[in-house]
Amino acid sequence: MTPTQKTDLKTDFIVLGMGCFWGAEKRMGEIPGVVDVESGYAGGDLPGAGYQDVLDHERALRTGKATARNHAEVVKVTFDPAKATLETILGKFWESHDPTQGDRQGNDIGSNYRSAIYYHDIAQRTTALATQAAYQAALDAAGIGWITTEILPVKNYIAAEEYHQNYLKKNPGGYCGLGGTGVKYPKPAENVAQSDVPADAAGSSLKSRTPLDSGNLNLAQQLIVFEAENCEFCRLFDQDILNHWQAEVPIVATMNVNPPAGWELEKPLFAAPTIVLFRDGREVTRYTGYNGEKANFWKWLGFQLLSPEQQKIAFQQGTEPPFTATNLDEKRPGKFVDPITGATLFLSNAKFDSGTGWPSFFDPIEGAVTEHEDKTHGMRRVEVRSASSGIHLGHVFNDGPAPTFKRYCINGNVLKFVPDKK
Repeated sequence: MTPTQKTDLKTDFIVLGMGCFWGAEKRMGEIPGVVDVESGYAGGDLPGAGYQDVLDHERALRTGKATARNHAEVVKVTFDPAKATLETILGKFWESHDPTQGDRQGNDIGSNYRSAIYYHDIAQRTTALATQAAYQAALDAAGIGWITTEILPVKNYIAAEEYHQNYLKKNPGGYCGLGGTGVKYPKPAENVAQSDVPADAAGSSLKSRTPLDSGNLNLAQQLIVFEAENCEFCRLFDQDILNHWQAEVPIVATMNVNPPAGWELEKPLFAAPTIVLFRDGREVTRYTGYNGEKANFWKWLGFQLLSPEQQKIAFQQGTEPPFTATNLDEKRPGKFVDPITGATLFLSNAKFDSGTGWPSFFDPIEGAVTEHEDKTHGMRRVEVRSASSGIHLGHVFNDGPAPTFKRYCINGNVLKFVPDKK
């Protein structure tokens, strides 16, 4: 078709990311009513970038040498709405790749291969969200995970180099890279609900996806766990972390992918679970994914909650100067807890004045601490760590009082004192 013929048609377009654009171009070009499919780059902060620029930037991101958001490989799908509705286009989009993989598609790994729908008006956004909810319900029924597709306004679209256009037509045996979930898009075009979250698309999952009410949250500091149904990693996080939560910072879990009204995520969610720390309604940092690495999670949270002095002790086996801990002379009835997890480590009735300048205890709560051989500084000592978070607390020596004759010499700056309630 000539450029003149294209402009005579009343067409529309949408920009889609499905991994490698070679296979995406072929798949979307097979839809009756599609006028043209063009490979390109979009969604990033690199105006004028080309193929090598995108690859180089992804490597820089992975090595910590860049922070700007990278483009996704995309296809710009131009279609005749009289012959192919936007839902038809998006139905093929959902079926033709795996939208649950985050920053990858099959063997192609990186944020440049993310799943994405980039719309250019509010009607397209509405339809995109409706089809996403419909397809998520189908994935839920099949026991497949959470959609990670980002749905955003189109930004910085750039047509790819000529050798990328119609690549698989030019190279019939070339690499495709696309593999769908095997789940069909479930709804005919005439039944798409025209709302952000269609009531009939999410089915029984809708209640669990109700947006959080910001009025019930702590504006100053709040953790939100964004989970997904049929997510084994979410269940593992709940089992390891959430179900035992004692930390001072409040936490809540939700199946809804959106933040509370008026609160802001820094970027779309890409995997479940994603744990986001909000302050004053804005995302401060996030922990994405979980596969049983409890120490890593608590270390991430610790770097958000602890002061630099506390971090040096907790994560670098530092030691505070003697006689400087504010709780050194604390004698009230109560407990000393892990400053990150809130787990009780020592009771005040096990505390004694050792004269060393550090808070000292003759007995910890059973199972609250772990002991490890320490050969640093030319000495042989026994290091004490918190069993719940893994942070360094101090050392234990065999010169304490009865009945244990142990002296747990602990850095007071990594102990939080909680007095008993009167």
